[in-house]
Amino acid sequence: MNSINPIMSQPGMERLQQLQTSQEIKKSYQSLQTTEDSKKDAKLQKACKEFEAMFMNIMFKEMRKTVPKDTLWGESNEDDILQSMRYSALTENLAQAGGVGLGAMMYRQIKQQNSALSPDEFAALRLKMKK
Repeated sequence: MNSINPIMSQPGMERLQQLQTSQEIKKSYQSLQTTEDSKKDAKLQKACKEFEAMFMNIMFKEMRKTVPKDTLWGESNEDDILQSMRYSALTENLAQAGGVGLGAMMYRQIKQQNSALSPDEFAALRLKMKK
């Protein structure tokens, strides 16, 4: 029966420890990368939702200009300010609830452009994530 020579096995043990250490470092790096990517994703989603809210707010204001003003109670600057604040709150809530889809579309487009994947690879990845 062959016995293991302790002198000869030392380099093998060191190499095994080096491999384990490098694997641990890779796992740590990957987890940091994933955390950083998720933070960037969250920022991008927030920016897209805020843009959609701003766009809808402008759209609502322009649509309101086409409606004749109600002069039953008179016109005042306070009413205009209150209406502007109401539209801002309404459009922010709409955007958070999904809005008209502009924010989601922008998010997908920007994410795809920033991705190192080709459009086909990105589409395949999205399909896998939906499953």
